[in-house]
Amino acid sequence: RYNVLINFVQLLNFSTYLAVHYLGFGPSRQDWGFEEVRHGAHMFWWLFYVTDLTVDHYSERPIVIWLQGGPGGSSTGYGNFEEIGPLDLDLQERPHTWVKYCNVLFIDNPVGTGFSYVEDPSLLSSNNEQIAQDLVTLMRQFYNIFPEFKKTPLHIFSESYGGKMAVQFAYLLDQAVRDQSIASDLRSVALGAPWISPEDSIMSWSEFLLNLGFVDTKGYAVIQKAAQNIQNLIHTNETKKATEIWKSMQHIVTKEAIGIDCYNVLTPQKFTSASVTKDDDDESKYILYNIVTFLQFGDDDHQVAHATALGIPSHVQWGSQKDMVFEALNEDFMKPTTNIVEMLLNGTDLNIIIYTGQLDLVVSTPGTLRWVEKLQWPGREGYLDAPREGIGHEGVLEGYEKCYGKLSMYWINRAGHMAPVDNHKAVQYILEKHILV
Repeated sequence: RYNVLINFVQLLNFSTYLAVHYLGFGPSRQDWGFEEVRHGAHMFWWLFYVTDLTVDHYSERPIVIWLQGGPGGSSTGYGNFEEIGPLDLDLQERPHTWVKYCNVLFIDNPVGTGFSYVEDPSLLSSNNEQIAQDLVTLMRQFYNIFPEFKKTPLHIFSESYGGKMAVQFAYLLDQAVRDQSIASDLRSVALGAPWISPEDSIMSWSEFLLNLGFVDTKGYAVIQKAAQNIQNLIHTNETKKATEIWKSMQHIVTKEAIGIDCYNVLTPQKFTSASVTKDDDDESKYILYNIVTFLQFGDDDHQVAHATALGIPSHVQWGSQKDMVFEALNEDFMKPTTNIVEMLLNGTDLNIIIYTGQLDLVVSTPGTLRWVEKLQWPGREGYLDAPREGIGHEGVLEGYEKCYGKLSMYWINRAGHMAPVDNHKAVQYILEKHILV
């Protein structure tokens, strides 16, 4: 993923050239802007209008919000150019962009991420509820700018830590709709590789790696011991310390599994004999932390030019506060939000969509199943008893689904942490079933 981020910096340097030909950045109609969600806290959003218009007005097609993970990963950068936006990192039009089917709203969230920024570090969000409140404030302002979207079906999609933010955001937005403080037609929240129960995810790592043959029983024991240490800290509410240990746990995993890609375990890795014997290394120790927060962005030598096409103020530097975003959430990072998922199932009419890539280690499928099957809601037994069926495209098995009531679970074949990148056909099936109806 390092090359992805370096390419993104290079891509942004083309923005002056593109601005000559397009309004904004890319071939499709778009709008963007900053909203002050709190005094001194500015959140950036970037809206791409649907391009495959078979209706009279774009507002007749659904609007999808995309929330990236991290925390500190940019939706307007990574989610847009690497995953679902109209252009890829080579400035080529993406054939399977979501903008073909719906309006897509990328939000750099929490404040301090991407183009979003705070005037003082004390304004960075330190907990999930503050993040959700900021997002509701943003949407209130968004609907004031675009009242035509108030009756448009809204769906919140998220990835990784974005899932943790999405569930609380969805719950608070639903509450705001119910008390009539905001007009919105919120329909669903979709959680891709969601960091909902860190304990369940981390405790699944050792067995996952053992079963796939990446470690032997000795390696299993080493990883399991580290995971149990984190689990104990979570149980004693020492979540800040648990986060610090989690950051360095990547070294243990990559040492025992010899350089495995935690985001897609079947990604080919460069191999030398030194990679087997290499001991502790300060740089490798934080690989997982760096990838998740997208710190491997490269030098910002050309940041003066990269925002020209969007008219970004000169004092705003893309991604300059992202490391502080993660640090501000150190204590909150390892706290679960399964209770919020239960609140959505028990207290709202929203559909909950969960999808997991079978090759993802960070938020592994077994770990996700653990917390999903423990959820307490009226439809629990019906969901557990529901049939698990295959999903396919052009005669190829792309994954599996299990649906009951408001809860739908998807297993995505040949996909890791970033399912829209690894298997867009399976994710397209989810869009068609839940969004494009």
